[in-house]
Amino acid sequence: MCGIVGIAGDHSPGWIDRMNMLIAHRGPDDAGVYHSPDNKVTMAMRRLSILDLAYGHQPMSDKDDSIWIVFNGEIFNSPALRRTLEKQGYHFKTRNSDTEVLLKLYQRDGQEMVKALNGMFAFVIYDQQTGILFGARDRFGIKPLYYHVTPQRFAFASELKSLKAMPFFNSKLNPQAVFHYMSLLYVPGPESIFSGVRRLPAGHWFSYNLREDELKICRFWRPGFDSCCGRTVQEWAVSIRQTFQDAVKRWSLSDVPVACSLSGGIDSAAITAMMSRFSDGPVRTFTLGFSDQMSAPWDETDRANLIAEKYHTDHHVFRLSAEELLTDLVKMVWHMDEPYAGGLPAWYIFKEMAKTVRVGITGTGGDELFGQYGQFIRYESDPHTLSAITNRANSLKPLESCVDPPFGASYYALSAYMSDALKKKTVFTPSFCRNLLLTSNFMQDAYDEFSEPILRNGLTAVNFRYQLAEEFLAMTDRFSMAHSVEARTPFLDNEFVDLVLTIPPEIRTDPQDRKYLEKLAFAPLLSSALMSAPNRGFVLPIEIWLRTILRKPVQTLLSRRRLALQGIFSPDVYDAFITPHLEGRENHTWRIWALFMFQLWHVVYIEKSAVECPEFDFSQLVLQADSFGVL
Repeated sequence: MCGIVGIAGDHSPGWIDRMNMLIAHRGPDDAGVYHSPDNKVTMAMRRLSILDLAYGHQPMSDKDDSIWIVFNGEIFNSPALRRTLEKQGYHFKTRNSDTEVLLKLYQRDGQEMVKALNGMFAFVIYDQQTGILFGARDRFGIKPLYYHVTPQRFAFASELKSLKAMPFFNSKLNPQAVFHYMSLLYVPGPESIFSGVRRLPAGHWFSYNLREDELKICRFWRPGFDSCCGRTVQEWAVSIRQTFQDAVKRWSLSDVPVACSLSGGIDSAAITAMMSRFSDGPVRTFTLGFSDQMSAPWDETDRANLIAEKYHTDHHVFRLSAEELLTDLVKMVWHMDEPYAGGLPAWYIFKEMAKTVRVGITGTGGDELFGQYGQFIRYESDPHTLSAITNRANSLKPLESCVDPPFGASYYALSAYMSDALKKKTVFTPSFCRNLLLTSNFMQDAYDEFSEPILRNGLTAVNFRYQLAEEFLAMTDRFSMAHSVEARTPFLDNEFVDLVLTIPPEIRTDPQDRKYLEKLAFAPLLSSALMSAPNRGFVLPIEIWLRTILRKPVQTLLSRRRLALQGIFSPDVYDAFITPHLEGRENHTWRIWALFMFQLWHVVYIEKSAVECPEFDFSQLVLQADSFGVL
């Protein structure tokens, strides 16, 4: 696990040191740099040692020093791949480095190598003989990869801040990204918050030819829904349990201690149960609770304790107050790179884990596979909407022929947070949101891309492509790496995902109990109390905090004066959302939170133009806010 950076084309080799330093948190154990003989390519990495501690140094080369790689992630089927390669005559110089496995696979298969990989990865290979940079991002986007292209120059990095450190970088805000963010609470790829930077989409590879100055991007994986009929529900449950056990065992591969985030839900409980089956000692588990009574409805420590007691784990419970949240909020904003207004508890889980372990396993992906957060229910409960979506999926009509997209306009986030109409009428200034693609049309395009006639499958595909990859996994990567902890997600094991997606959608999830099949699969391992408990979600009590401890910061950072100077949001949002919410007359929690977190990001990345992590804390930021020149 590490962070990677690189530049190809016209550049100064010294730039790479600055870029690599900014991601030192991703890999405090080791660092390395490669300069091509012609000085056209420079690549570097920061390493967090998890596998082959002594011999996994990067950048790594083949025996002729003609092919070089920088790699972020873990390949969990690398032991099997290595055995196959050895039988085919390939020789290895490391003990068990998955980085070297990637090199040998590239030598054997070229671009097709990515299809053999089960794990989480973002890597870039430079082939000196062909003058080609080849890189890829894993199926689900667990590991990030940004890139920046200008004439005769290509740069890449694990985190956007490294690209921002380049002397030619232009920090021009991307209005389209801001517009989508206010509806989704995250910036969806492949664009980023800055106009000149893009993300390599999940399940894609790129090829950059230095000699031709040509960039090619290609998808190598998309979710497949070839339903396997003929099995009973009980048979599916057994297959799920057996396949998941193998997945957890693969994703626990490590030469250093491993722990599990135990939230109190089905997903993390199942992981803990599986890990306990093959762990040499008690599994280390970590649970977050809240220290004030107002937050009691969100506290799940009681459920987590049931699992910890059942499996005799080495259990760690710690409690969070609102004051502690504010202490780290500026750091969170800096580490996220881009505006993000989702939940923040994972930051504290990884912060606590970092005191004793290097690897933390989480349940991310379980909801997308089984329950889809119940999103499909709202569509299926409206026969007219469902019929329109089905007809649209089976038609060849262009998007422009549909005035009211049946999926995009109804996508749950748009109605729950901010619709396109609300953004245009109330939220943004007319000049800022002129000529932008509507978020409803953006989501409609995403749905149409997969051409899935069954709604539940189409919604799963959209969630995999955007919310899972660009929100939940992005947050998990940044927050874990901020504390030099490697986060792993066994629910996103290739074999397990392939199995679950072959389950007929009417069996995979049910409107009355959306995760009933997952519960049935893991019932032999978990307590009845956990099986019957409603899902509370792993979130912070933001609604309460906005009216109490965050009240003054909200009033400061979202004042009419600041909004008017900034020129992005209409000053009218203060009267439309903030005043009625603070007075308790209306609930605009997520709208205010989205605006508030964007303002924090704007102060850090635009107004203060921070490249290194700011040393000031949240209280200082609020006190100084009025003195910053809003750009």
